Parts: sequence; structure tokens; C-alpha cells
Amino acid sequence: METRAVLLNGPEDLQLDTLALKAPGADDLIVEISHSGISTGTEKLFWSGKMPPFPGMGYPLVPGYESAGEVVEAGANTGFKVGDTVFVPGADCFDGAYGLFGGATQRLVTTAGRVTRIDAGHGAEGALLALAATARHAMAGLEKPMPELIVGHGVLGRLLARLTVAAGAEPPTVWETDPGRRSGAEGYEVIAPEDDARRDYRAIYDASGNAEILNDLIGRIGKGGEIVLAGFYPSDLSFAFAPAFMKEARLRVAAEWARDDLLAVRSLIESGALSMQGLITHTAPAEDAGRAYRTAFGDPACLKMILNWKDAA
Repeated sequence: METRAVLLNGPEDLQLDTLALKAPGADDLIVEISHSGISTGTEKLFWSGKMPPFPGMGYPLVPGYESAGEVVEAGANTGFKVGDTVFVPGADCFDGAYGLFGGATQRLVTTAGRVTRIDAGHGAEGALLALAATARHAMAGLEKPMPELIVGHGVLGRLLARLTVAAGAEPPTVWETDPGRRSGAEGYEVIAPEDDARRDYRAIYDASGNAEILNDLIGRIGKGGEIVLAGFYPSDLSFAFAPAFMKEARLRVAAEWARDDLLAVRSLIESGALSMQGLITHTAPAEDAGRAYRTAFGDPACLKMILNWKDAA
């Protein structure tokens, strides 16, 4: 069995190729992917060659961990049926390519435990479930304060803000340096950092991935305030100790989402409490993957690029 898939052979060396798939077993599903998203965080680092050492990484690589599609074959032990619409966070099912992500493909094989049923009506927005789960994971928990300031109004920053509003908390302030990205707020304010005089935030969530911003954020918290690193950082983080000492600053790293996060945001989306509208700004057919990846990583107007696999040749 073969599939058409995006293959990253090395930094900035990307093409659509034909790959062999590993044979499915009784615990596996075969999923025809309809849409896959391009991550401007971790995937961009692999594409640029700036990804720090990470378990399971290597080239050639099939990228993508934001995929939605339809089950076309279900193993006897899966509990799924043909025709189910599912979200898939990638798959390691390719002969001759690393599957650290593995979701940017027309077809994939995966264990049933990795996928989540979703409403077929979500369409391309179904591929955004992992980003919503990432935002929820950063916030959820009894010991985690809700964000008062969010840095970055990309997709992750918007989801953090929308989840805060959906939870009934005080609407957060959002910083965005790019004037073109300050629109699209739903129930919260987006401003330039230089227009914010406040220096007593209890919780700042950084969704920018900017390793140079930490000292500025420490200066913006109140005593005992927390900074949550919700992005992915290509270089080492450092900060001046004295200001952090005076503020008794707390730093927390938000790790990868868990299945509970995925189920929670699915419920919020289905109930209408969380909207995914307006997050997808660009779409492209899978055949144009090379152009689509460059647009996703290089065009500031592109919040989220989605590849359409329905008619991939």
C-alpha cells in the first residue's frame, strides 16, 4: 500500500512524494486524510534546520501533526467503523521516512488509540484540534492561573484568549507587534506592547516563541507572578537573575497536550463554547505543498495554512 505524502529531505528541501505504508494490524485504522495543517512552530524549525535535538527526529521526515480525515478500514480490535471522521495527530507508518509527525499525507495507518472521533461538519477546522488542546493544556489545572496577558496573536495566542473568555475569566490583554495581526479579537483587547503600561500581571502566557522576550516579561509581572512558556523555543532561554529575584518570579513550561485536553476542547467546540472560526487564513491543494510551506513560514498574513488532500494525485 502506498500514499502521496509531503517529504522533508533536509532543511528547505521539501516535495510531494510516493511512500510505502506499513501493513495495518487488528488494532490499526487506515485513514484517508482530507486536511492537514502546517505548524509554524515545531515544523518550521525542522524545515529551517533549526530544530534542537529531539527524540525521534531525523531526515527524511513526513511532517504534520494536525490532520483530519475518514476511516476507510478498521481493524477488528479498534472499535471504529468505516466512515468515521477522525482527528489524527500524525502517524509513524512510512517505510523509508521518519514519522515523528507523519500527518501530512493522503493516507496513513495508525493505532486506534491515537485518533479521536470528530464531527464531519467541522471540515478543515477539524485539523486544528491539536492546537486547541495545546492551549487548553497550558491553562487547565487547579494550580494554574488564568492568563491576564498573552504574548502573540497567532493561532495559539487566539485560542488561549478564546479559552480564557469561554471559562468566564476576566478577558486577557494580548500583545501583538504586527499591526496586521491585531484584528480578529473576540471579547478581548489586542494592543502593541509599547502601549501597555501595566507591570503587575499575575500570569503572562507567552505564545510568541521569542527567546529574547523573557526579561521584558519578568518586568511586567507583579510579585510572585508566573510566566508560562507556551511556545516552542529554538534556542536556550536566559534571564537576568536580580529582577526575577525581586519579583519572586515563577516560570512554567507548558508541555505537549494530553488526550484529556483533546476530549475537553472537542466538547467545547461541539457545544459552541469555543469557536475555531477565522483561524484558517490560507488553503492550498497538496500538490502545491512546497509553495504552501513557504507561505506558512514566510507570510505574516498567514495565521494557519491548510493542505487539502481530497484530490491529491
